[in-house]
Amino acid sequence: MTLQQLEYILAVNQFRHFARAAEYCRVTQPTLSAMIQKLEEELDIRIFDRSQQPVCPTPIGIHIIEQAQNILVQTNRIKSIIEEKKHSLTGTFKLGILPTIAPYLLPRFFPELMKKYPELDIRVVEMKTNDIKKALQTGEIDTGIVASLAGMEEFRQTPLFYEQFFAYVARENPLFNNEVIRTSDLTGEQLWLLDEGHCFRDQLVRFCQLKAARASQLAYHLGSMETFMRMVESGKGITFIPELAVLQLGDAQRELVRPFAIPCPTRQIVMLTNKDFIRYTLLEALSKEIRCAVPGEMLSLKATQIAI
Repeated sequence: MTLQQLEYILAVNQFRHFARAAEYCRVTQPTLSAMIQKLEEELDIRIFDRSQQPVCPTPIGIHIIEQAQNILVQTNRIKSIIEEKKHSLTGTFKLGILPTIAPYLLPRFFPELMKKYPELDIRVVEMKTNDIKKALQTGEIDTGIVASLAGMEEFRQTPLFYEQFFAYVARENPLFNNEVIRTSDLTGEQLWLLDEGHCFRDQLVRFCQLKAARASQLAYHLGSMETFMRMVESGKGITFIPELAVLQLGDAQRELVRPFAIPCPTRQIVMLTNKDFIRYTLLEALSKEIRCAVPGEMLSLKATQIAI
């Protein structure tokens, strides 16, 4: 039994898919499968039920995975103590990030970060807020990039930047003629919203007091911000997008963007870590790269904005 084998079974448990787990672990699927099978043969049990899709752990496998998590958390803590003592920017670092942040923030800093620190192996996984919090508690990830919300007191928050919300309005929609969007303008009709549990959605539903949000959600259940944007571009309805997404738009797409009336709803983006997190040299380098990668005006809350 090796630590590498334990890492592999945790990855399969996380993704419930051997190919995605292998990609996350930076190995081939045959290598990962063979290592897990070798461990199962050594223990004379089956850790995963491969007959189900997605793959799921067996009853005894659940106990083995829990113990593997405990072992790896303690092992990684020893490594972290040593790396921080050296002020090192090497090794493996696991980052969870919201799906409403990842496609707009990662391209701005990640390639440059990898070029600057080639010996740093950052493994990124997109997760919702609650999943990030659970993964931090179990040690599956080292840090998470999230929107700051109430109920995060058990974690340490490192401020990164503030990001304003915008409406994205189809040309055929009556609100297209408005220069700004007021919460009273939003009725819920053809309002494309993310699934419940996405903090991006939940923050806006509360701010806009969208009583029709549930009915709209049942009628228009697609689940992807990019899909919703394509729906709007095709002439249907309204959706909401974050500020970094606006910066990626072409001229024709920017014509569909409308700001909210002042005060404009804004989210604070932070890095979340456990309070006993050790690798502050790496955290500081990562947060510095991120802050340098976003426009300077996003580093503080403006008088025209309100954090929600």
